[in-house]
Amino acid sequence: MVFVHSRKDTAKTAQKLVELGRKYDDLEVFKNDTHPQFNLIKREVVKSRNKDLVELFEYGIGVHHAGMLRADRGLTERLFSDGLLKVLVCTATLAWGVNLPAHTVVIKGTQLYDPKAGGWRDLGMLDVMQIFGRAGRPQFDKSGEGIIITSHEKLAYYLRLLTSQLPIESQFISSLKDNLNAEVALGTVTNVKEACAWLGYTYLFIRMRLNPLAYGIGWDEVVADPSLSLKQRSLVTDAARALDKAKMMRFDEKSGNFYCTELGRIASHFYIQYSSVETYNEMLRRHMNDSEVIDMVAHSSEFENIAVREEEQNELETLVRTSCPLEVKGGPSNKHGKISILIQLYISRGSMDTFSLVSDAAYISASLARIMRALFEICLGRGWCEMSLFMLEYCKAVDRQIWPHLHPLRQFDKDISSEILRKLEERGADLDRLQEMQEKDIGALIRYANGGKLVKQCLGYFPWIQLSATVSPITRTVLKVDLCITPEFIWKDRFHGATERWWIVVEDSENDHIYHSELFTLTKRMARGEPQKLSFTVPIFEPHPPQYYIRAVSDSWLHAEAFYTISFHNLALPEARTSHTELLDLKPLPVTSLGNSTYEALYKFSHFNPIQTQTFHVLYHTDNNVLLGAPTGSGKTISAELAMLHLFNTQPDMKVIYIAPLKAIVRERMNDWKKRLVAQLGKEMVEMTGDYTPDLMALLSADIIISTPEKWDGISRNWHSRSYVKKVGLMILDEIHLLGADRGPILEVIVSRMRYISSQTERAVRFVGLSTALANAGDLADWLGVGETGLFNFKPSVRPVPLEVHIQGYPGKFYCPRMNSMNKPAYAAICTHSPTKPVLIFVSSRRQTRLTALDLIQFAASDEQSRQFLNMLEEALQMVLSQITDQNLRHTLQFGIGLHHAGLNDKDRSLVEELFANNKIQVLVCTSTLAWGVNLPAHLVIIKGTEYYDGKAKRYVDFPITDILQMMGRAGRPQFDQHGKAVILVHEPKKSFYKKFLYEPFPVESSLKEQLHEHINAEIISGTICHKEDAVHYLTWTYLFRRLTVNPAYYGLENTGPEILSSYLSSLVQNTFEDLEDSGCIKMSDDSVEPTMLGSIASQYYLSYMTVSMFGSNIGPDTSLEVFLHILSAASEYDELPVRHNEENYNEALSKRVRYMVDRNRLDDPHVKANLLFQAHFSQLELPISDYVTDLKSVLDQSIRIIQAMIDICANSGWLLSSITCMHLLQMVMQGLWFDKDSSLWMLPSMSDDLASLLNKRGISKVQQLLDLPKATLQTTVGNFPASRLYQDLLHFPRVQVRLKLQRKGNDDAKASTLNIKLEKINSKRNASRAFTPRFPKVKDEAWWLVLGNTFTSELYALKRVSFSDRMVTHMELPSTSTGLQGMKLIVVSDCYLGLEQEHSIDNLTY
Repeated sequence: MVFVHSRKDTAKTAQKLVELGRKYDDLEVFKNDTHPQFNLIKREVVKSRNKDLVELFEYGIGVHHAGMLRADRGLTERLFSDGLLKVLVCTATLAWGVNLPAHTVVIKGTQLYDPKAGGWRDLGMLDVMQIFGRAGRPQFDKSGEGIIITSHEKLAYYLRLLTSQLPIESQFISSLKDNLNAEVALGTVTNVKEACAWLGYTYLFIRMRLNPLAYGIGWDEVVADPSLSLKQRSLVTDAARALDKAKMMRFDEKSGNFYCTELGRIASHFYIQYSSVETYNEMLRRHMNDSEVIDMVAHSSEFENIAVREEEQNELETLVRTSCPLEVKGGPSNKHGKISILIQLYISRGSMDTFSLVSDAAYISASLARIMRALFEICLGRGWCEMSLFMLEYCKAVDRQIWPHLHPLRQFDKDISSEILRKLEERGADLDRLQEMQEKDIGALIRYANGGKLVKQCLGYFPWIQLSATVSPITRTVLKVDLCITPEFIWKDRFHGATERWWIVVEDSENDHIYHSELFTLTKRMARGEPQKLSFTVPIFEPHPPQYYIRAVSDSWLHAEAFYTISFHNLALPEARTSHTELLDLKPLPVTSLGNSTYEALYKFSHFNPIQTQTFHVLYHTDNNVLLGAPTGSGKTISAELAMLHLFNTQPDMKVIYIAPLKAIVRERMNDWKKRLVAQLGKEMVEMTGDYTPDLMALLSADIIISTPEKWDGISRNWHSRSYVKKVGLMILDEIHLLGADRGPILEVIVSRMRYISSQTERAVRFVGLSTALANAGDLADWLGVGETGLFNFKPSVRPVPLEVHIQGYPGKFYCPRMNSMNKPAYAAICTHSPTKPVLIFVSSRRQTRLTALDLIQFAASDEQSRQFLNMLEEALQMVLSQITDQNLRHTLQFGIGLHHAGLNDKDRSLVEELFANNKIQVLVCTSTLAWGVNLPAHLVIIKGTEYYDGKAKRYVDFPITDILQMMGRAGRPQFDQHGKAVILVHEPKKSFYKKFLYEPFPVESSLKEQLHEHINAEIISGTICHKEDAVHYLTWTYLFRRLTVNPAYYGLENTGPEILSSYLSSLVQNTFEDLEDSGCIKMSDDSVEPTMLGSIASQYYLSYMTVSMFGSNIGPDTSLEVFLHILSAASEYDELPVRHNEENYNEALSKRVRYMVDRNRLDDPHVKANLLFQAHFSQLELPISDYVTDLKSVLDQSIRIIQAMIDICANSGWLLSSITCMHLLQMVMQGLWFDKDSSLWMLPSMSDDLASLLNKRGISKVQQLLDLPKATLQTTVGNFPASRLYQDLLHFPRVQVRLKLQRKGNDDAKASTLNIKLEKINSKRNASRAFTPRFPKVKDEAWWLVLGNTFTSELYALKRVSFSDRMVTHMELPSTSTGLQGMKLIVVSDCYLGLEQEHSIDNLTY
């Protein structure tokens, strides 16, 4: 093998060898035609396109280098190892890459050209060793030969290298800055100490200690500092200072901490060297032209190795003239000039001949794209709008190799010929003009008829988007922008791939500044669907600029951009007034000032805190309405109790209703007050939530009702007929600032309604509102009817325990990696701020709780304190672990870290809460619900990320500010801490937003407008609204009305003149009425309205008007079970069911296992998922992940009232078959079985396949038949199966006996008569009326439907729903039909058991 050092040289050397062979007549030595397969192989070789290969094969010589085709290289290697080639001339890569040994190896020359150094360098020792290692073939030779041919002065050098070995030294110092920056950006190195430890792991450090002189360390230093720790430290600090100077990180010399900057992160991410960043810092300006940008890129240190050579000059000069549209600074003879020529050449797709130019150009093009991207991100980070967009143009120009000034359709150059493109450019036909032209006109323009169609087609693929936006001011300095993006192009995978990305930039062109930028990803599925919505906030400054522009610029398509102008011309900003109550310096009141020893015993403390002291008199001694705004954790609940105690003193017969917006808060209040108010004061208390609905007796006797807004709304809708609604004397509204959140409208309606009721009944209801510190307390107070004396709105800083907040920004476009990069800072925060006191970490999802906890365990272990968070003994720990069911929780608890989220069962959850409250575990990682529900304060609160995944919008959205405040409020424990600490880790761009609003209270706006339909409909049903005027009057009671006048632009009003306001309200009412009429919920005549059946069902069952309207149009007289299931899943109540990331894959797997088909194209649709969950529930399939189990719970939970509404709709239309089918659907939901496929025997827990088939043989297929068997017969029927277990199971089910009797009305003929019905349960042992529904997540009472209908004509005459514990008598009116009683039946249907129906004919009954 002959090794040479350039590709060109291989063929030259081989030719020379042939010449010399001819000269000395030695060609025979190389010949290979004696080989048996010579002819066969010759044919194969001739096919090759490489002429050197073919010519040299004749002489038995081959060439091999990296510039050959893969096939030719492979062929050469095969021929050489088979012995068909005797000599192989190759480059050094063959020695490393391919294992081809030879007897003799010749190295021809030891100098090789190195483009990095721009000159010749010596062949390295490692290469020589490797090449010589190829000499000698183990299976054939006893020895091998290596020959090295070099110049005289190098001979001794190579001999010495071959005989004595040289150690390998580290080159790490040269790139120490870049590597240190990368570690800081990654977050693994955060201070000098960690950096020194990191350096200790390098090979550099090992060599420094063994051979200090090679690294410039004198002996005196080594003696003074044998471990070299000072040298290590100085290396690190020098690098850090240099990085700090280049702004790639902040180095705080005093504390030794490193803080990563955006620039350092960009450099690390795009692999840009430190020296390049220095160059950019110097050369990058706000305004640059094209040639300056290209020149700056040419100065990058990535290209510093490129040299200028004499032989290239002529070609470079030609290239400047032909392929460079921009001016070349410094000309072709200058190094940077040469680079900028090659950059322009790359974009122009030019070609060159000189070999060295080709390799230089390849080297440049490899780095060009990332350098451009990095420069774009740097400009974006600095907020320069003109320069950012300019750099983005160039990023795309490099990616696509098309100049920005050329025709955009050049991006389709694979489809459109260059001829057509040239003509389009010459004739100046831009996209907008082409868009408006017809195919034939375009054909005429380019003088090629068929081309018109092609151009038009490509225009359709060109990614256009439309933008529209609505702007609503939140305060005088912050605007909320809702952006709507509509794609208007045909998606084709060939051009668009799986996703198209757009930069959304909000810029103020006056001041050349970007106020907001984000990357928006459009997927193929989104492009087909409805417009996409984004919302974000931007700041505004006084004096206002004339306008902002919102631009959407494609990340990969040149000239694909859209923009929208926000004008500030007529924008009415809200008035700036925030009045805060000063906290007075009062002496804390003792508990004895309650003047009642029973009340005093309720409190464990001796004195009220300052806020309670200041509000005490108004709450406890007057009847005034109160609005108390104070930060979380300042004892507002006790203030509310004072108002309750006042009511118990003055009006003991009146009720307290306490409304809390979240179930978790309701549960906490129940547990707390059960211990105190109920036990010690003997008051009755009931809870009303989705989980639990009390009966009428409990409500009538209760003194305290705790409810969620929805439940109270549902109950108080018919307040005329419900006496206990009128008996409310005090209404406490907790967390009333949630008025602005998504469930706000319901809160707004119930308060407005209660105030309306008290104005109608002349009985004053006292309102007490509790909230965090508010920006617009005045409006809320006005709406609640709170006067001057009752309004307390303290500053956010007035906390019983002061709070310090640290906000840290983290970049990273993508959510999961960003969350990952926050784990180390979270651990560091625990170690710094709260090494031994309790810590709460809030994350956004159940999955994040697990991942965060595991990372914390890992960091603790690497600090060699793996159990630092655990404060309990091993035996106690084992006791606890044995009771935990959740695997992940069991694992993390061993390290003293708890998990807390809605996916845990109640037992695990309360165990974790108890361990944390008693300081047995120090860290609790939880989802945001914990902040509201469970009062577990901690010393330190870490909020890790402020976004969560919104399953409906399919992207990450921000937590409302109120949630963040609530989480922060959990920091600082009044009884133990002097101060609390909160650390908030946010996405870098949002940092300033949070800084602003965490200290400035956030104004609360009304969101009633979005949900007005349901509420207006409910008021029409209850008779409050009969006329358009009533509706307008009703609106004046709402909070919406208060805010309309203060912040009109938020609600889309220009200003607040009285005419404008009243026309706004009346058009709002008119539109709502019309929508309700279209959906069939109300009837309108002129301006008066009256309810319809659909409307009253929507109101009664608390459903959306859209849902009942959909039922009305889809349910028919004999709808099948499958269709009912589809209708049920399509209810708009399931719109919010989350379909998380990648869940469409689980859905697809489920859809293959279920009985009925679902729409395969919409597997990420919440309604399809609901359908699959129902079917999985009926078929008892194993669900793929635990999230699906909790999703199924909520789906089943909602389904009850939806199905009952469907039954009512069927019954009201008189459809017997549909009603019965729908009742079956409800039974299926309760039992988790298919009605028509599964036997009702499977309701028995002890049922098995064997037993079922045995019973089927005996002719028993229903539970009813088993219930009718006497106990003795049961034993013989089931053979050797233990009958006692079966008997126990059967006790769960009721046996109902029905007796009927007809009774005439008056003395007429049998026209009108009544059916008397007597129902009785005849189970001997059974007395509970709780339903036995093991597969349904909630407790339910049994109920029965009495259906009066005709099975021949499938008409339904009457429907009655009854529930009873032992027996009951009821009656139903019989209809007067022409056929008399013929075919008329009474059907008794259970609402929770399959197959317990009874049919009784009526036509054979006598009077």
